[in-house]
Amino acid sequence: MSATAPVLQSAINVQVIPTGAAVGADIVGVDLSQPVSDEAIRIIHDAWMQHLVLRFRGQTLTKDHLLEFSRRFGDLDKAPINTLGKPWIDGYPDITVMSNIKVDGAPIGGLGYGEAVWHTDMSYQEVTPTGALLYGIEVTKEGGETGFLSMYQVYDTLPADLKAAVEGKMIKHDASYNSAGDLRKGFEPVTDPSKAPGAIHPAVIRHPVTGRKALFLGRRPNGYIMGMPLAESEALLDRLWAHSTQPHLAWYQVWKVGDLLMWDNRCAMHRRNAFDPNERRYMLRTQIRGSRPSA
Repeated sequence: MSATAPVLQSAINVQVIPTGAAVGADIVGVDLSQPVSDEAIRIIHDAWMQHLVLRFRGQTLTKDHLLEFSRRFGDLDKAPINTLGKPWIDGYPDITVMSNIKVDGAPIGGLGYGEAVWHTDMSYQEVTPTGALLYGIEVTKEGGETGFLSMYQVYDTLPADLKAAVEGKMIKHDASYNSAGDLRKGFEPVTDPSKAPGAIHPAVIRHPVTGRKALFLGRRPNGYIMGMPLAESEALLDRLWAHSTQPHLAWYQVWKVGDLLMWDNRCAMHRRNAFDPNERRYMLRTQIRGSRPSA
């Protein structure tokens, strides 16, 4: 066998090391720049369903490696087009660049350097992603940490009165703004959340694989609980969010170069800390196509 021949990554060396929090496990013993066996993928998928967020450290991946591994878990969504109306990377329409770097005054990626509030990706769409993978190529010395919540745990620990109050409710998820608080192109500013555009999903969903119930809040700004007076909707959402985002429920990823993170978008909510705009951050992201959330 030549030194450059691909090495099939078997399940023998794959280890799952939980973080000890409600979400998160490190997967060690696998080099994702090499082909991965079906048995190893099954172990990784089972760990993903159990721990919601997986981290692979010390990876050296090309764009094609990232795509190949991502596709082992389902078909991919096309990346959102950039401000120029084309893919972020020519020839790679399934990859999104997440970066604050600018070249000739123009951003080469999305999201910038500010805080991204707690959210579920694309919850404002009728069909929401199964999950996403994010690969760190350039990371900051500090800041930019990514926080995760288990929405299973959030639901399971709801006070009885709050669990009863949210049962059977439907939430409208505003499509006007992104997670950084920027108004999306083509949308008008929202003054009344009950009239905001966006998909309507059950407040409590059942995971299609695990069968577990999870609270499905999406994003707090401009959320609205259908059929309620706006003031009552706001009050109930405030209580739900106050419970959900208690600091002790969150686990944070502190990025290192070569980290690949994958999360289950159906039951893990996430956010990002802001970071110094003078530091460079460059990451590649893929998104696994999903289905419509259901109770």
